[in-house]
Amino acid sequence: MAWVDTGAGGYQVALDDEGKVLCRNAAGRPLKSVPPKLNDDPVVVGLKQLTEWLAAHRRGCLETAERWMVRSLPVPVAVVTAVWADEAWQEVLRDLVVTGPDGSVAGFLRGADAERGIGLVDLDGDTVRLTGDELRIPHPVLLDDLDELREFAVELGVSQQVQQLYREVWHRPADGTGTSVDTYSGGRYGALRDLLGRCTRLGYRVRAGHAVLPVVEDGRALEARVWVGDYYEYDECETGSLSWAGPDGGVLPLAEVGPVAWSEGMRMAAALYAGRTIEGEEAA
Repeated sequence: MAWVDTGAGGYQVALDDEGKVLCRNAAGRPLKSVPPKLNDDPVVVGLKQLTEWLAAHRRGCLETAERWMVRSLPVPVAVVTAVWADEAWQEVLRDLVVTGPDGSVAGFLRGADAERGIGLVDLDGDTVRLTGDELRIPHPVLLDDLDELREFAVELGVSQQVQQLYREVWHRPADGTGTSVDTYSGGRYGALRDLLGRCTRLGYRVRAGHAVLPVVEDGRALEARVWVGDYYEYDECETGSLSWAGPDGGVLPLAEVGPVAWSEGMRMAAALYAGRTIEGEEAA
């Protein structure tokens, strides 16, 4: 961004590539920081507000793309080509593994143009164009050749903003029975408030004593639930069982839990268990 004149003393300000406000004096010498007397200058205030907006915009792009992935939603190609010119969107979408509407792996997303369509690097290392009006950003648990894709991503030097290829995945056992999983039960915390704090930091809501994670799979709204307790906030507690509820709120048999809902529920349970208090250590 070009240098902009402020209203005092010949100072000029600009934004660097990381969104930090830079300042230089009338002689053109860069300063280590913006002088306090410029904090209320309209130009400086405007740049700081722009920085905040850009950061919020990037978060919004990332959250939207992750939602497309977790729900494996079909995304109109027209949408991708429309937002590709936006640098924040491009950083988020670039190098994601995308598939065609039929679910076959197409390749790593490298470009989008309204006239030429979606540009990809396929698994043979060739640059190809994706045809059709829709694409999908699949959840990694749905990728049968995930290990191969990870190896190929290393060869290509792929760096994904959305955690797709290197997202931990869990597969539901074929012989799963019952309605709950205790793999990550028993993670002890010194106080309930510590466990609730970890839920908040990880982005999980807490309702009726459960950490909850809404998941939409194949158009069906499910909810993964991990018992965290409803005790006094300073009481000791531990993580409980993981279960899934259907659209009506009723607990689902494990055999009816889809692959994405299973993986994301286990991911939540594992993350809460990982913050447990280990003897001689404080809670994470």
